[in-house]
Amino acid sequence: MSWISTLLSAIQNNRHSYFVYSRKLTGTLLLIAFSVVTSFGQKKQPYYQITPVVRTENGFIEGAQEEQCFVFKGIPYEAPRTGAARFMAPRVHSDWKDTLKCLTFGSESAQPGSNEHPLRGSEDGLYLNVYTPSLSTKAKLPVLVWVHGGSMVSGSGNGMNGHAFADKDSIVTITINYRLGVFGFMYLGDLGPQYKTSGNNGLLDLIQALKWVRANIRRFGGDPSSVTVMGESAGAKLSSALIVAPKAKGLYSGIILESGGFQCIRDTVTAKLIRKRVMEQLGITNPKDLLEQPTDKLIAAERAVLGGAKGTNYFGPVMDGRIITGNPYRYVQKDGRNIVHYLIGANQHESKIFMDMDSRLYHPDAKVIYDWFGINYPYCLSDIAKARQRLGPGKHADSLAVASVLSEYMYQMHASRMALTLSKAGRSIWFYRFQYPPANHGSELNYIWYDPAKGHLKPEAAAFAHKIHQYWVQFIRSGRPGMVDNINWGPFTTSSQNVMLLNKSFSLQKNKNLFNNPRQPSACFLLK
Repeated sequence: MSWISTLLSAIQNNRHSYFVYSRKLTGTLLLIAFSVVTSFGQKKQPYYQITPVVRTENGFIEGAQEEQCFVFKGIPYEAPRTGAARFMAPRVHSDWKDTLKCLTFGSESAQPGSNEHPLRGSEDGLYLNVYTPSLSTKAKLPVLVWVHGGSMVSGSGNGMNGHAFADKDSIVTITINYRLGVFGFMYLGDLGPQYKTSGNNGLLDLIQALKWVRANIRRFGGDPSSVTVMGESAGAKLSSALIVAPKAKGLYSGIILESGGFQCIRDTVTAKLIRKRVMEQLGITNPKDLLEQPTDKLIAAERAVLGGAKGTNYFGPVMDGRIITGNPYRYVQKDGRNIVHYLIGANQHESKIFMDMDSRLYHPDAKVIYDWFGINYPYCLSDIAKARQRLGPGKHADSLAVASVLSEYMYQMHASRMALTLSKAGRSIWFYRFQYPPANHGSELNYIWYDPAKGHLKPEAAAFAHKIHQYWVQFIRSGRPGMVDNINWGPFTTSSQNVMLLNKSFSLQKNKNLFNNPRQPSACFLLK
């Protein structure tokens, strides 16, 4: 559809979405502005640059036409959680009177920065971004909500290219920020009723963003009944908590979990002990003193506690008895069937990136594995020893054994457990193992989010990217990945256990031997 057709359709079908809203002359004057751009020396081809303005629940916002869609950046989706509210649950944002310009990304949530600039972002970081090809309320386009990774302590939604799904696939794409680290997941429930859910602030931010989507997305051409939440790494771990949070029911129709499951959902004992480590770095003994600490000191203490890559699983949602009531696997079993669709998987060589970040992992002892898994370390350490025996002597046998077992314990086992648990509860699951070289942690992102207009891949990689991207698009549209190049991706069930191997050639295999150590607790990292 041309931009003129889109414009006319929006005007005809949507009384609440406008392209230019101006109060300069009368305070209520509605203008429609076109700017014609031509290329010198070529046949004149008029191009219409449109300034989109949409009325949300809180007021009008102005975006921009960018490439093949409309983009609104830095939309505040909840009230700022600063000052006295910094460790408290979300609140709905107050209305604004003037049109809010949403032309640039909002601040990232407060997080560790570089040695030169230790603090990155700010406590005022709760923003989302919308990429949409249409502003017609009749468009009813599928919606994708992206939850970024970063070990629950870093990252933002600003860096992901929403054009990858919005421009060519007509999927309304939303990227979000949420509270991180001490502000998103530090348990303070013992300090008073206003902090009872503090260990799940990051999760509650995600739920609040989904509520914003439900209330507003029609005005951006989206269908509130077709919302898929997709996350990778920490984003997948956080998104998995939606499955066991009653407050999130009805806010989404599909979930895509890439390299992440329930493994970051912690008990309050572990959460308090991580808090104690933060307090020790700050030199305080009373948890109430945390409430008044400045942002930079809290982030510096958090960074010291994390100690690099080993802190990957230190922060996360908490089984606080309110937002998450107990063991996530038992919750799923008790909750039974629902109409949500799930696409879940992990990568073949997840651990390699972490081994490079923490070289101790190439030849780990008990102390190293304890740093990564807490009191769960004996299970992983024992299986590393068994893997070494199986592989025998060899130049790289030791590192191969470690890499294989770490990949299982950090990600693959948790994806398999989740798939098995959901299938036993009668839910619709599609399961994968990403094997396209190098198949490290996060390798799949370059292909799933591949945008030919932005990235440049060699022909073989571009062909692979097209196929895997198409599977994801079909899942977002219909709740099932379907068929690509005559390869049908069958569902994962307790009887079939279909696993799609995503490699240079795609193949669906039945796997009855998914790795699982039943002695390993549901959380990857625990303390006592």
